[in-house]
Amino acid sequence: MNTSFLLLEDGTVFTATGFGSPAPLLGKQAPMAEVVFNTSMCGYQEILTDPSYHGQMVVMTYPHIGNYGCEAPFEEHLGLPKPISCTALLVHSVYTGPLPPERVSLHDYLLTHGIVGLCGLDTRALTIHIRNKGAQRAIIFSTEGKTLSRSEHEHALSLVRTYPSVSELDLIEGVSTKRVVKDPLSGAPKDASLRFAVVDFGIKRSIVTELYRRGVAVTLFPPTVLAEDILRSGCSAMLLSNGPGDPERLQDVVSMTKQVIEAGFPVFGICLGHQLITWALGGSTKKMKYGHHGGNHPVVDTQTGACFVTSQNHSYASEAETLPPSATVWFRNANDNSIEGLFCTDKRVSCVQFHPEASPGPHDATWIFDRFILEAKEASV
Repeated sequence: MNTSFLLLEDGTVFTATGFGSPAPLLGKQAPMAEVVFNTSMCGYQEILTDPSYHGQMVVMTYPHIGNYGCEAPFEEHLGLPKPISCTALLVHSVYTGPLPPERVSLHDYLLTHGIVGLCGLDTRALTIHIRNKGAQRAIIFSTEGKTLSRSEHEHALSLVRTYPSVSELDLIEGVSTKRVVKDPLSGAPKDASLRFAVVDFGIKRSIVTELYRRGVAVTLFPPTVLAEDILRSGCSAMLLSNGPGDPERLQDVVSMTKQVIEAGFPVFGICLGHQLITWALGGSTKKMKYGHHGGNHPVVDTQTGACFVTSQNHSYASEAETLPPSATVWFRNANDNSIEGLFCTDKRVSCVQFHPEASPGPHDATWIFDRFILEAKEASV
């Protein structure tokens, strides 16, 4: 393990010890990305392999990570050539003890896939800094010495400040399908009464699994799909998946979604899909200060008053004042009152900002899939 540095775009430096793939020397393709913090206590492998984290470094607020190792069944990507989508993993303490025979250490897992890890990091200070200043671009690197010289600091700062922001990057490229795929996972339900057309922006495996469990077959479509392809697919509904990046960049998808909605076809969305539906309904989204990332976010159902805990991973939110009268706010975040779900009174549309599949948990919101399926069945009658 080597001494490594994390430098934020505001000039703040954190010193740490590297694990996984070694941090390269400054100027040698040092990884750069936006840093966000995740409040989950477990599920680090699911987080690493969630395509929605493409283009981000993840700092875990829970202090000790890696206790139970890594194993292929925990992966959330859907057959991507690069299983780990995030740029780097930042932790306070990494576990190095014994593991079950079928599992590998977090260090070896990152090393195998060429991902830089930092440990010995003051993750509490880093999290508070992000919370106060907002998510920032950062660079990870090592130097020949144990300390950072002024010239090295200035060089690193110039590199990270010229790196594109998340809103300037095409992050769904490389984490989404390029072709139509029927039943992308084994175990698809036989003689399914419903088939969802799922537009893939970086879909999590658990979303497909939850649909399969409920007897719904899945056909994956690339983000470039046309409205007529969806409407002629023979599917019962369209589901827009989760994914990374700024929804405002995806105006072709917004236009496609608008056409499908206007055709009276049932349309559902999860996370990025929710944001795209917001745009398709005539609303807009905004970049949040530091987003919602973790498995402990309370959400309130505006229709029943019920509050439940959800898993979330997003940096953009719907702007309430831009929504049309027909769009009803379905859920709100109990912490900051941001919009967490919508449905339409005059269209077959509903969506959620949180992750109802929530692998590895919590599972309070899995009933959302039942609601989507019920709406699709009612539309097919």
